Amino acid sequence: MNLPQIPLFNSFLIVCFSIFILSSCTSRKEIVYFQDIASENKENNVQLYKTTLQPDDLLVITVSAIDMDAVRPFNLINAGYSPNNTLVANAKNQSYLIATDGTINFPVIGSVQLGGLSKTAAIALLKKHLEVYVKDPIINIEMVNFKISVLGEVRSPGTFTIPNERITIMEALGLAGDLNINGKRNNVLIIRDTNGSKTYTRIDLTKKELFSSPFYYLQQNDVVYIEPNKARIQAADYSPNTGVYLTLASILISLVSILTR
Repeated sequence: MNLPQIPLFNSFLIVCFSIFILSSCTSRKEIVYFQDIASENKENNVQLYKTTLQPDDLLVITVSAIDMDAVRPFNLINAGYSPNNTLVANAKNQSYLIATDGTINFPVIGSVQLGGLSKTAAIALLKKHLEVYVKDPIINIEMVNFKISVLGEVRSPGTFTIPNERITIMEALGLAGDLNINGKRNNVLIIRDTNGSKTYTRIDLTKKELFSSPFYYLQQNDVVYIEPNKARIQAADYSPNTGVYLTLASILISLVSILTR
């Protein structure tokens, strides 16, 4: 019995359809990070940047005054002095870790609640305590573990320590080498710790409203995730088992070739 002849174009369509079916086993759920997060926080007011101190922040706090001998008890033992009698802090030994309850244990004063305060408010609070013991104290607070993470479709994903405690989302993406061509620019996810709870928002890098967003300036420990676009997801469908797909395609082509003889 003669087998029916199948036109070459139809044969090509059969092969393509078969390859598509075989390669569609990888679902979107296996590729995209945080896809179950859909909430969005919206605020219309432009907010000025400020750092809010949080638990697990590591602070270097130095106290100085005209009478340097008077402030020695308020600086940790390993703080040193330069030749011109200026206090020099050693970041490793002059640091205070904010506890989970938001407090630090400060010399002489004892427990001080700094969690939830801006740096300006924290300095004002410490100054109020110290003025009981020291005339015109000068207080400096520096955060030494301010870091953000950039993940997803960027050239160099990772966690970055920020020395000046101030960074915009665009600067963070610059540190990560900018978005890949396959990164979704209109649905960037930011995960933020606020008072022990995680909040989520999605922002659009293609809109100018980004500059008035409260998430334009990142806070310490923020995570920025760039989701892959549809083309990247579809391309990923083929990559894990490319060899298997090619083998199956070769078999299908051979079968079609036999049927069309």
